[in-house]
Amino acid sequence: MTSDQIILFSLFFAVFALLLWGRFRYDMVAFGALMVAAVTGVIPHEEVFSGFGHEATLIVALVLVVSAGLVRSGAVYLITRTLVNAARPLGAHIALMGGIGGVLSAFMNNVAALALLMPVDIQTARKAGRGPGLSLMPLSFATILGGMATLIGTPPNIIISSIRAQTLGESYSMFDFAPVGGLTAIAGLAFVALIGWRLIPRAEQGLLSEGELAQYVAELTVPEESKWIGRRLSETYEEAEKCDVAVIGLIRNGARLYGQARNSRLRAGDALVLEAVPEALDEFRSALNLAFSDVQREEKLKAAGEGLDVLEVVVPEDARIAGKTAQAVGVSWRHRAILLGISRQGRRITKQVRRTQIEPGDLLLLLVPKDTGAQVADWLGCLTLADRGLAVTENTKTWAAIGLFGGAVALASFGLVDLPVALGLVVIAYLLMRILPLDELYDHIEWPVVVLLGSMIPLGSALESSGGTQLIADGLVSLTGGWPAWAVLTALMVVTMTLSDVLNNTATAIVAAPIGISMAQSFGVSPDPFLMAVAVAASAAFLTPIGHKNNTLVLGPGGYRFGDYWRMGLPLELLVVAVSIPLILLFWPL
Repeated sequence: MTSDQIILFSLFFAVFALLLWGRFRYDMVAFGALMVAAVTGVIPHEEVFSGFGHEATLIVALVLVVSAGLVRSGAVYLITRTLVNAARPLGAHIALMGGIGGVLSAFMNNVAALALLMPVDIQTARKAGRGPGLSLMPLSFATILGGMATLIGTPPNIIISSIRAQTLGESYSMFDFAPVGGLTAIAGLAFVALIGWRLIPRAEQGLLSEGELAQYVAELTVPEESKWIGRRLSETYEEAEKCDVAVIGLIRNGARLYGQARNSRLRAGDALVLEAVPEALDEFRSALNLAFSDVQREEKLKAAGEGLDVLEVVVPEDARIAGKTAQAVGVSWRHRAILLGISRQGRRITKQVRRTQIEPGDLLLLLVPKDTGAQVADWLGCLTLADRGLAVTENTKTWAAIGLFGGAVALASFGLVDLPVALGLVVIAYLLMRILPLDELYDHIEWPVVVLLGSMIPLGSALESSGGTQLIADGLVSLTGGWPAWAVLTALMVVTMTLSDVLNNTATAIVAAPIGISMAQSFGVSPDPFLMAVAVAASAAFLTPIGHKNNTLVLGPGGYRFGDYWRMGLPLELLVVAVSIPLILLFWPL
């Protein structure tokens, strides 16, 4: 081996060892390795930071921003509230949520798809009275599987496409992965829904009690143009149940209606009195196109154009608002803020929210102008709770957001516009339409992933240019000499899959894709079957909670232990290999 190869292999070994150890963040480990490579000269100085402008890095960042826009527009609420029902049997629920997760993760980053659906799954488990641990792992696996189907579904596919473009002069298109990845995903989803979930330990760990999230009593108003005008209050109950919202009353002309309120026909300006967690309130508001309790103030806030924040605060003994009402202290006209709801330790509130006397210990849910939350909380004398990422859904722009994203995918699929450009145009449109606030743009980019990609791509390129990947490929070729094609591909998949189970799947793809190309060149065959094998295997990380971020995300909420994953993950990985090898040989012949 040359000195450059020795340095690079040592760096990769150190990176893998440190990632396995887990003592340091993966992005800092990768960036540290890049700096060592720069100092030792194994990467030319003009290429050290080339990975940060690489197409793969840009696509991953843009996909996360677009995903956030789809959430803020209410597109995800539209899907889930239409299809999810807590009364379904567990197997049917897993099949449905897995299907939704698989489809979503095919067209957006699979980590983002899980982040969108995990709260829905936990809420459904709570309403069904079971532990979320019985459905979160299947949901995680489903979103990983769905990402195999398209170019943008998972970072390994983006990286492998970019490596193919650099090596062979042409990248993969949006749906080139679908014949193998898509059909493999369908087989995997069927296994997870029918058999896999039964292999999870049946302990009810991870079950969240209702008390862990504050239930607010809040009011939402029927606007002038609402389609609900003239319909009975009781007709909203079905939608309220889907959103996990309790409709507890109706206020008309400032007075609470009792008795037959459920049969009252709604009028413009009526206020529905509700009890729910903040996320459920926002979902219900979006579903029925309701307005906030103070319609005139809401219109002024929107006209100002700064955007809106949702703020949770707790009222201490010495707070300005303690013992007074929001109306009395002038929170509306002094700070253009709206009191959305009050949480009072399970006790019911009988007056209008803004006319209710606030008590020490109350939790308040406030709608405030963008970036004024700290100022409003300080003026009220309240303490802000930890930021849970609450946001106001722009439900009037749902179909516009979906249409823009669908149009971008179509343009990229037909090769009319490069994918990064198409996604960039969607981001610009979301900002101009105020689906996403400008000051939140960079909050949705997962910067550790960007640093990891930007650092590992030059290292992978250096390993290839130094002949390191050829060296590994020669070793695998000599090991598999005389084997049939399916056995060679299986060996490559097993090695890649094993690495992906204990390392970041992005790093695995960066290392394994050039090896697959080198193996194909050694055998004198097309590299595409080998790249497809790497693509599927790099994404198939089901044995541990550290191989894929989705598995890590559900570890705590699901109440899992490290050893729980292999019970469903091992047979799933065997199934993936058994299904994908014939598909690769069929659709990408040697």
